[in-house]
Amino acid sequence: MSDKDLKRPKSHLFDNPKNVTRVIRGLLLLCLVLVVLDAVIHRHTAHPWEKVFAFYPMYGFVACVTLVLLAKGLRKLVMRSDDYYGRFEEPPEDGPASRSDDV
Repeated sequence: MSDKDLKRPKSHLFDNPKNVTRVIRGLLLLCLVLVVLDAVIHRHTAHPWEKVFAFYPMYGFVACVTLVLLAKGLRKLVMRSDDYYGRFEEPPEDGPASRSDDV
């Protein structure tokens, strides 16, 4: 290895903004293809609301948004303060040499 290789930080896949844009565009294209296929492919439905065009994509989106909002509310309910663990500790003494009862 050369000195240049050692000094250069390791590059990861999503460090480059172009790669992030490619992944997002790929996912959007995949979603679009699946919605178009929903109009073309016949599904055997058990309930009348399943016959609505793009029912499952809408259902999935609403479910994900609901989970995120519930998680944000739950975080407020169970969140601890930043000094939660350090708040109840006693300040350290000068060190182990200052204690006389260890002998």
